[in-house]
Amino acid sequence: MALFLALETSCDETAAAVFDDQLRVLSSVVASQTELHARFGGVVPEVAARAHLERLLPVLDTALHQAGVTLEQIDCIAVHHTPGLIGALLVGISAAKSLALALGVPLVGVNHVTSHLFACRMAAGRDIFPCVGLVVSGGHTALFDCQEATRMIPLGATRDDAAGEAFDKVAALLGLGFPGGPAVEREAAQGNPGAFRFPRALIHDDRLDFSFSGLKTAVLYALGGQNNANPAPPPPGPLRADLAASFQAAVVEVLVTRCRQACQRSGYRRLAVGGGVAANATLRSALETMARQQGLELFIPPLAYCTDNAAMAASAVEYWRRGEFASLDLDAVPTVA
Repeated sequence: MALFLALETSCDETAAAVFDDQLRVLSSVVASQTELHARFGGVVPEVAARAHLERLLPVLDTALHQAGVTLEQIDCIAVHHTPGLIGALLVGISAAKSLALALGVPLVGVNHVTSHLFACRMAAGRDIFPCVGLVVSGGHTALFDCQEATRMIPLGATRDDAAGEAFDKVAALLGLGFPGGPAVEREAAQGNPGAFRFPRALIHDDRLDFSFSGLKTAVLYALGGQNNANPAPPPPGPLRADLAASFQAAVVEVLVTRCRQACQRSGYRRLAVGGGVAANATLRSALETMARQQGLELFIPPLAYCTDNAAMAASAVEYWRRGEFASLDLDAVPTVA
């Protein structure tokens, strides 16, 4: 049995995990930076990078301790090296390369975005490929033709804001705080999703792309922001709840529609959905309804594996089996080409 140690520092979560070549997760530790960034209303790259420097070794040590293993027992080091914040990525990559060199074990670089879809494979406990994959998070909203665990071809992506980014911006407009996803979801639970008919951009476009910037602007205008660039957030009450619910309904409808379209065009009968926004209960319910109506098999990981973590880097096992390792000049790639 081979043991893997994986590191994740792509954005604002410092994480480490230990798993084996049978994809059994022995430990998964995540140190959140939410409190550090909340006062800024979003992630500050320099703050994130410094926090990773402070937290990575304690998180790594905790992951090893919880797994009941030592560094000397690790057979391979995995790290998310793309995409993400350049300074944050470099912290994890530098640590991973140092560990691989010191231990004399292979190094595997893993794509953070497609790892969100491999989290679905982890949760399922069996092969789920080929399938259509949707990654929906704070920084990414994209559809993939997932031919296999290590071959995921982009089908479409957001042209502007990612869905999670739109949640954060609308939460700021409504005075709900950061992170925006959970805050808007809580507020929306008290509102009427049909109170405002916000736009569903590109929903009838032939390309499988997304656009959420205009939706955020529509919420701004609904607050009276067309002539006032900075309208005051509404007080707690029906208006704020209805705005949150109507915004959430628009995002959910676009995401679910695009997933249905992608499955119809590809002919795949399996759909995998990962990323932080996949933790949204309304989205999960709508996807389950659509999948049932369309006769699709739906895979969504548990909440702990929706948000950023290191266990989802277990796709490294597939590369390890093929002997496809990274060299020690592995670099951070902040954006996907």
